[in-house]
Amino acid sequence: MSNSKVKSRVVVIGAGIGGLTAGALLAHRGYEVLILDQALVPGGCASTFKRKGFTFDVGATQVAGLEPGGIHHRIFSELEIDIPAATPCDPACAVFLPGETEPINVWRDGEKWKAERQRQFPGSEPFWQLLANLFQYSWAFQSRDPVLPPRNLWDLWQLVKAVRPDTTLTLPFTFLTVGDGLRLYGLGDNQRLRTFLDLQLKLYSQVNAQETALLYAATALGVSQSPQGLYHLKGSMQVLSDRLVQSLERDGGTLLMRHTVEAIYTQNDKATGVRIRNQKTGEVWTEPADHVVANVTVQNLVQLWEGKENEPQRRRGRREREEEGSRRIFGGYRRRVEKLPPASGAFVVYLGVDESAIPSGCPPHLQFLYDYDGPIGENNSLFVSVSHPGDGRAPEGKATITASSFTDTQIWSQCADYDKLKREFTEEALARLCQYFHLTPETIIHVEAATPRTFARYTARDQGIVGGIGQRVATFGPFGFANRTPIKDLWLVGDSTHPGEGTAGVSYSALTVVRQIENW
Repeated sequence: MSNSKVKSRVVVIGAGIGGLTAGALLAHRGYEVLILDQALVPGGCASTFKRKGFTFDVGATQVAGLEPGGIHHRIFSELEIDIPAATPCDPACAVFLPGETEPINVWRDGEKWKAERQRQFPGSEPFWQLLANLFQYSWAFQSRDPVLPPRNLWDLWQLVKAVRPDTTLTLPFTFLTVGDGLRLYGLGDNQRLRTFLDLQLKLYSQVNAQETALLYAATALGVSQSPQGLYHLKGSMQVLSDRLVQSLERDGGTLLMRHTVEAIYTQNDKATGVRIRNQKTGEVWTEPADHVVANVTVQNLVQLWEGKENEPQRRRGRREREEEGSRRIFGGYRRRVEKLPPASGAFVVYLGVDESAIPSGCPPHLQFLYDYDGPIGENNSLFVSVSHPGDGRAPEGKATITASSFTDTQIWSQCADYDKLKREFTEEALARLCQYFHLTPETIIHVEAATPRTFARYTARDQGIVGGIGQRVATFGPFGFANRTPIKDLWLVGDSTHPGEGTAGVSYSALTVVRQIENW
């Protein structure tokens, strides 16, 4: 442990990658850390499950930030644990547009990707050069660890220290969307380019090109190229959480799975602890804390703070006067959350197959857009991840295929026949996958599907939403939700905060919170 003196007690809600990263870093820096999660295994949406010898990644299937200087590399180096073995995804994704048999390959090599996009989208290079420049400036700025959005003088000072002359070159684009950028270069009517961008950006920003903040898109689309890149982990995504747990416990921290946090307590506008329920025994108790770090959605955060209102009146009476101010302060926060556009859920099909089902030369990640209607999701597309021989996800001679599509959470929570709807989605997904993969009763060994209901049950995310709140201008960077909440010593990490979704994004938010607590 880097600091043997115990500083403060921190309770972390949620053992997703953001919560585990915050907890492991704090424990390594000498804090007394307790992490709580209601699930069976740590990792959240980056965890795994096993069926018939296959290992399936629950949600996230690729990782950024493993390269030297990348966020995972920085964090694992500080924790003195090994970076997981991984192979670069090249191409990062092969995108099939409707009616086309040749994919658009998003190559890791920058020159190769430049040649690809010029061939696929003639006349668009000035737009791509704009994105490349914005990525260069934004990436350099982000590497200097600004705090966005700032909420006190220390945060503001970190932001100011990160600014350089080239950072100011991004300012004219702060309020623009990708749609604005396309129109700026006369590409607003280029339907094929817009379709490609809609597909890719939906994966990273949760919204289409018309709504995605241009500065966010520059980073999301640029991070696939060397010297950065997307990586395929050997073993499974679970290796990230497993190593963080090992670091946490080595440094004296505690992880309790199957323990649900039902409420966050405050006193005099300060977080003081949480109410916990042991799922196995039913025991309920209050755990005091100097800091509470919530690795949850911003919607869940509001519910947890208000969870104490469900206590018996005799227990609340003593605190009502003290908490009246907190309720007033948090009311504006709640109203902002309530005004957010609906977030997406995910429908996912997990396939265990014979390797003969995989076409020769199949890339690790593919994206398909279909030109006919059917019950398969919001934008009629599938994002597909395929295991590699020897990567630990399938027995020898076998492979896994994971196909996901964004979906409206409401149709799952309000449907009259859930099983029927799930079956229809599964059949439709299999029919579409058959257009590329050799799927037959002989090659399919296992089929399983997950819906927003599944994600709500196993990850406790509100309504089973995935991927954050959407990187629109109004919710990106300086305009997003801060790690500091209106309640002192109550912190938010995860994909609702800057810089957004993905294991790299939530890890960065965790590092930011750790730095803020250290300078508290």
